Amino acid sequence: MKTIENHLSIHSNALNLRGKRNKILASNIANAATPHFKARDIDFDVEMRKKEKVGNITVNHEKHFALLTKVRPNEVMFREPLNPSLDGNTVEMAVEQMEFSENVVRYQTTLQFLTNKISGLMSAIKGE
Repeated sequence: MKTIENHLSIHSNALNLRGKRNKILASNIANAATPHFKARDIDFDVEMRKKEKVGNITVNHEKHFALLTKVRPNEVMFREPLNPSLDGNTVEMAVEQMEFSENVVRYQTTLQFLTNKISGLMSAIKGE
């Protein structure tokens, strides 16, 4: 029999990872003018597979290109700039803002999934 924790774990782990990624992306944006600052990110799919033992999640279009290079497997990575700056900073505001906005939407969606799961459990417990 599944426990409540097992029932909610994928969503709570996703929420924690999304929160961690929000902090990293916000740090990138805050350091956009810092010379030699290297933009960082995490690979959400790899981290979720590590936590939840889920299968591979792949891109859905052959024209997508990777913006990340791994420093160490399953760790924080550095973003490869599309247009490198002269001061060595790899933060590109358009990329960072897009990634941050997408991550915030996914965070809110995950939070809604978690809320719905909890509401369903509450209904089951109450016998509704």
